Amino acid sequence: MTPLPDVLPIRPFTRPARGEVPLPGSKSITNRALLLAALCHGPVTLTGALFSEDTEIMAKALDQLGIAVKSDPEAKVFQVAGQGGNISEPKEVIQVGNAGTAARFLTALCASAKGGTFRLDGVPQMRKRPMQGLIDALRSLGADIRCPGAEGFFPLEIHAHGLNPKNGQVKIDASESSQMLSALLMVMPPEEWQRIAPTKAFRKPFVDMTRAMMASGGFPAPGLGHRPQFGFVPSPSHLYNTLAQSGGVYPIEADATAASYFLALPFVVGGQLTLLEMPDWPATIQMDGRRFVDVMGRVGEPTDISHPNGPQAGIVVTRKTGSPLRGVAENFNEFSDTFLTLAAIAPLLDGPTTITGIAHTRKQETDRVAGMARELAKLGQGVVETADSLSITPNLPELKKRAAQDVTGIETYGDHRFAMSFAILGCHDLRGDGRPWLAIRNPACCAKTFPNFFDVLAEVWKTSHAGQPSSSS
Repeated sequence: MTPLPDVLPIRPFTRPARGEVPLPGSKSITNRALLLAALCHGPVTLTGALFSEDTEIMAKALDQLGIAVKSDPEAKVFQVAGQGGNISEPKEVIQVGNAGTAARFLTALCASAKGGTFRLDGVPQMRKRPMQGLIDALRSLGADIRCPGAEGFFPLEIHAHGLNPKNGQVKIDASESSQMLSALLMVMPPEEWQRIAPTKAFRKPFVDMTRAMMASGGFPAPGLGHRPQFGFVPSPSHLYNTLAQSGGVYPIEADATAASYFLALPFVVGGQLTLLEMPDWPATIQMDGRRFVDVMGRVGEPTDISHPNGPQAGIVVTRKTGSPLRGVAENFNEFSDTFLTLAAIAPLLDGPTTITGIAHTRKQETDRVAGMARELAKLGQGVVETADSLSITPNLPELKKRAAQDVTGIETYGDHRFAMSFAILGCHDLRGDGRPWLAIRNPACCAKTFPNFFDVLAEVWKTSHAGQPSSSS
């Protein structure tokens, strides 16, 4: 992987994009699979796994807890010695960095242990990310969870003695992060799932992902019967042969959110890209990817987004240069990781773009709503920010004016999604001469989920400019 400077100018495309894009494995699936593998009674091999800061944090933590995890980054394989969830008390504090999935999943796993004291902490931003809903739910199951700092936030100290379900409902507020509900599902005894009662609406697609993985991995697929108005429909609890019993292999899907950046690239520069190994939409368990494809289909009609060579060959995105791109209005509540991709390219669209349902993203890696509003305003765009939305009115003349004056540095706030989203905007040849007009500060923050993003983008640029006539598409 090429070392990255502190500030990286983005080289615009002067020709339409072409080539193949290798995508990393899904972070959401990899970290769920690591925990589920630890809950299996025997070894499990995860193939196509993502190797990034978040997943390596999760793997290291499991190793600290006495669950051996062998890593082969080159082969994209984790081998997990499943122990039925039996963990041992670690000698050191478990550090989760700013990995929300690891923080919530490990909290639930440690609380379910039969004994031991577990201390978890993270970076300063992790100490601001919500945990209260999960803490309260685990406490209702008898967990002894203490918050040495602010109540409901990291750091945590867990004095484990197992989870002891009582009569009645297990209430959980997962409105601020569906990861809390997924964590509870994965560690709760199967006979108790029907008692879990979400008290507020939550983002359903990622909980459905958890349920689908549990079913395919040999766990009963939990259906929550108490609050169907929040989207749960009781499902059959057929117990399949577990992965561990067969010495099985669990394949990790390519990351649909990572795909969103390269899905958007042909909209910005024209051309055709093949996003390798992205599954057919009816088959994928990443509903956020399907929803984003639908949104981009409305942004640029006609655009062909399909699997012409079969679902295993990847998605092919084809766009003719010169056709209009339209602003859209969309509620991103259930697939909010991709809202930054749309917001970042909104300056190139014809008409305003309104993005709603994103209040919860203020408590993620950074305040994503405020940060996006700030960076777009820096580019001379009209932005109206509310607690739950962004309305972006493009101002292309002002964007070109500022680009002609200097290279604008985009702040990433240590957030990988800012870096990747604005990098795609910077690929547009705004000056018309191929000179950079946008630069990304701290591009190395992409290590969180897509460590070689800028290498992949550079390779696509090289392929696109290798002997292709500028008029082709």
